[in-house]
Amino acid sequence: MELSSDKVVETVIVGNYVEMETEGKPNDVKSKISKFFWHGGSAYDAWFSCASNQVAQVLLTLPYSFSQLGMLSGISFQLFYGLLGSWTAYLISILYIEYRTRKEREKVDFRNHVIQWFEVLDGLLGKHWRNVGLAFNCTFLMFGSVIQLIACASNIYYINDNLDKRTWTYIFGACCATTVFIPSFHNYRMWSFLGLLMTTFTAWYLTVASILHGQVEGVKHSGPTKLVLYFTGATNILYTFGGHAVTVEVMHAMWKPQKFKAIYLWATLYVLTLTLPSAAAVYWAFGDLLLDHSNAFSLLPRTPFRDMAVILMLIHQFITFGFACTPLYFVWEKAIGMHDCKSLCKRAAVRLPVVIPIWFLAIIFPFFGPINSTVGSLLVSFTVYIIPALAHMFTFKSAAARENAVEQPPRFVGRWAGTFTINIFVVVWVFIVGFGFGGWASMLNFIHQIDTFGLFTKCYQCPSPKQFPIPPPPYAAAPQPSPANFTHP
Repeated sequence: MELSSDKVVETVIVGNYVEMETEGKPNDVKSKISKFFWHGGSAYDAWFSCASNQVAQVLLTLPYSFSQLGMLSGISFQLFYGLLGSWTAYLISILYIEYRTRKEREKVDFRNHVIQWFEVLDGLLGKHWRNVGLAFNCTFLMFGSVIQLIACASNIYYINDNLDKRTWTYIFGACCATTVFIPSFHNYRMWSFLGLLMTTFTAWYLTVASILHGQVEGVKHSGPTKLVLYFTGATNILYTFGGHAVTVEVMHAMWKPQKFKAIYLWATLYVLTLTLPSAAAVYWAFGDLLLDHSNAFSLLPRTPFRDMAVILMLIHQFITFGFACTPLYFVWEKAIGMHDCKSLCKRAAVRLPVVIPIWFLAIIFPFFGPINSTVGSLLVSFTVYIIPALAHMFTFKSAAARENAVEQPPRFVGRWAGTFTINIFVVVWVFIVGFGFGGWASMLNFIHQIDTFGLFTKCYQCPSPKQFPIPPPPYAAAPQPSPANFTHP
C-alpha cells in the first residue's frame, strides 16, 4: 500500500519544471500576453501540437495513395495505422514518464534541459539503444524537414509558375531557416493552433471542391493493380500516422506530462475526420489520374479557394518544418555544448548549420509523394513503431520492473500479457509489411523517379510546355543560295 502511494506522489512530481522556470519572474501585462500566445504547456497545447504535426503536407498525397491502394484498402489502412500509431505513442509516453521519474528520484534537475527520445532509451536500456534511437530519429526528422521544403515548392508552383520548383525550394529553404529563433515546443502554442485550422480548411476544401467538380470524363478506379504501387501507398499511410517522433519533446513541454497518454489517440481521431473524406473525395473524382499527380492541388481547377488553401498549407508547412527541425536543433546544441545557453540569438546562430543539409537534400530529391513512402518504410517503421514496442518490452521484461513501474498497463488491453502481445504484433507486422514489402516497393518507385526525372530536377511533375512552331525573327535575312548551287544566267 505504501509503495502504491509513493508511486502516485512520484508521478505527480513529473512535469513541474515549467512552474520552477517561472518562479520569481514578473507577472505584468506583457508577461501575461506572452504567456497566452507564446508559452504553452497544457494538455490542449499538446493536442494541437500532435494533431497539427500529424497531418501536414501528407494531406495532399493521400489521394495519390488511394489511387495506388484502391478505396477500400485506403480507408482500412488509415484506420489501422491510426490505431497502431496511437498505441506506440502511448508506449513512448509511458517510457518517458518512467525515465523522468527515475531521474527525479536521483534529484536530477531538468529546468534547462529538454529530454529527448534517445536519452530516454539511454537511461532505461543503455548506450546501444541510445545510438540506434538517435540514428533513426535524427535521420527521420531530417528527411521529414526535407519533405516540408519539397512540399512548399510543389504547392507554390500552382499559384506562381514563373519560377521552377527548384528555385522555389531555394527561397523556402531560406524562409524555413527562421525557425532557428523558436526556442522550444513551449513556444508553438499559437502556431500549432493556427496550423490545425489551416489543415482543416484545406481538407474540407479538397472534399467539397472534388464533389462539386464531379468525376472526370471516363474516370477509372482500377487500383490496386501492382504490388509495387500497393505497398508504396500503404507505407505512405504508415508515414502519415508516424508523426510522433517528437512525442518526447512535446511531453516535456507539458506542465503535467502524465496527462499525455490518450492525447495522441484523440488527435488521431480528429485527423481521420480530415484525411478520410478528402482522400476519398479526390480519388472518387479523378481516379487513376492521381497515379501521375502526387499533389492533389494539381488536378483541381484554380479558384480563389484553391489559392487560399495553397497559401494556408505553405504557412502550415513552415510550422511543420519547425516541428521536425526543433529536436534536431536540440541534439546539435547538446553536441556542441550550447543547449543550456540563455541567449536566444546565440542559440539561433549555432542552429543554422542544421538547416543546410536539409536544404541540399530537398534540391537533390524533389520527388513529392514517392519520398514519403520511402521515408515511411525505411525510417518511420523503426523510429516510431518497432523501436518503441521493443524498448517497452525490454524495459519491463523482469517481474521487478513490472511491479515497480510508474504506470501499469490498462485492464482493457489485458495488463502486461496483453501489452506484450500487442507489442509483438506491432514489431512483426511493421517489420514484414512496412519495412519489408514497403521498403521494396517504395525503393523501386523511388529509383523509377530518379531514372525518369533525374537528380536535381528543376521541376518535378510539372506540365510539359506546349510546342508551337517558332516563326523566324522579323529581322532575319533572306536565305542565300550556296555557292555550289549558284549558276550564272
